[in-house]
This record gives sequence, structure tokens and C-alpha cells, in this order.
Amino acid sequence: MPSVRPDLFLKATSSGADAVCFDLEEGVPTDRKAEARENLSASLRTFNSAGHPALLVRVNRAASDNLQLDIEAVAGSHLAAIALPKVETIEEITLVDELLTKIERERGLIDPIALLVTIESPRGLRCAAELAQSSPRVIGLQLGFADLFEPLGISSTDALARNNVRLMLRLAAAEANVDCYESAYPLFRDEPGFLAQLEDARSLGFAGASCIHPSQIGPANRVFAPTVEEIQYAKGVLNAAEETSRQGSAIAQYNGKMIDAPFLLRARSILAASGLH
Repeated sequence: MPSVRPDLFLKATSSGADAVCFDLEEGVPTDRKAEARENLSASLRTFNSAGHPALLVRVNRAASDNLQLDIEAVAGSHLAAIALPKVETIEEITLVDELLTKIERERGLIDPIALLVTIESPRGLRCAAELAQSSPRVIGLQLGFADLFEPLGISSTDALARNNVRLMLRLAAAEANVDCYESAYPLFRDEPGFLAQLEDARSLGFAGASCIHPSQIGPANRVFAPTVEEIQYAKGVLNAAEETSRQGSAIAQYNGKMIDAPFLLRARSILAASGLH
């Protein structure tokens, strides 16, 4: 949600998304950055987070003169995370970490503000695992395909290229034990194309995706929610493991498959994602 559109803030927070990310970066013209910060700061101060989505703010990149102004304008108890764009170095994350620590101390904020790190360059992709592990604030990695592919002339429709990058990022996120999120899909009227992108991301273990239009929220929620079949499978796996454990064995069988620790971890994650434990 561009922060130059305060008239749409309420609509965004009522959209049914799990989180809303207010943009101070690419969605805001250079000569309107200060206006966008003022809009957002005023709205966030009056926001009641109860029953609403998590709030994030995409600030300007760490090398920008706007970064400190952005963080000072939005940091507060209402803010769940900063979305940091175009990250390439640990030093960028350290800079933001230190700024947040200082502001949290000055403002008496108890809960640390998290960082969602966006990977949008070849260097960022190469260093993704180190970036994800560079601060306890980092809660996830997110892809930015447009910035990554367009300057290099890589086709945005090349599924092999996209899945190779997704897998690299997913493994980097897994090394840091954080989640991984799919890039935004700009053709918001192309639901079949959006669904295909979501399915590819989900098949590689991504936890969710960015939506740039309210019409994309429903499809994204449906794709990333565990299916009835997955929930039944997870329950069956855990029940089989419990029964086997009672019999004094370490490896269970379920539907003709040998079940050990990795399958149990997956089953528990499916039930956690569905709200079942």
C-alpha cells in the first residue's frame, strides 16, 4: 500500500490479508517521501492492532538518506516488522538493527521490531543465508523477481529460472530457520498466472506471497492453506508414530511409507499452519 494514499489505509487493513505492508520506497515519488512519512506516522499512531493484520513498512534501502527518517517516523508498538529492500550486505542489516535498538530504547518499546529481508540482486541471492542469520530480528526472506531478473534480461516467464532462484532462497532461509515469501505478481488481473506462481512457490516450501491488489488475497490464502488431504495425512503420520512408539519402535509405517523424524516434522508443521496442534 503506497503511503501517499492515506485514503486507502483503512481499506487495506480490512482486506483479509494476514499482513499489510505500507510502502515508503518504490511506490512513493522522491519529492513526496516526506509527505508519505507524515501520512503514515499519523495513521499508525491511531491504529488499534486488536483483531487486525500485522503491520509492516517497506522503508527505503539502507544506503538511502531517507532510511533513518523512515524508521524514526514509523517505529512504534503497532509495527510488527520493517521490510528492508534490496539487501546485499550484513552491514545494511546491522545499520537498521542498531537504529531500531536505539529507537526502541528511547521510546520504551518492549517487543523488538522484526526485519523482513528482500532479496533483489545477484549478490543478495548469493549471500542470502548469511543475511538471514545476521540478526535475531530477521524473520524471513522475500523475493523481488522484477529487480533481480529485468536488468539481467532473464525472462519473467522462465519457470526454470524462477524455481531455481526460489529453491536457492528457500534453502538459505531454512539454514537460518526463518520463513520464505514469494515475490509480488504485477499482473493482478491474470489470476491463472498468479495461481501458477503461487503453486510453484508453495511446492518449494514458501510460507506465503506478497499481493499488490486485494483481488489476489483470496487466491493466495487458498493456495498456502493446508488442504484437507494434507491435514488428514499429517494426523495419520502422527498417530502412526505414536502407536509405534508405544510398541517400542522408532520408525513407523503409514500408507506404505516408512515414517521417521523428517516426516514427523513436516506433519507437525502442517497441523500448526492449519491451526491444529
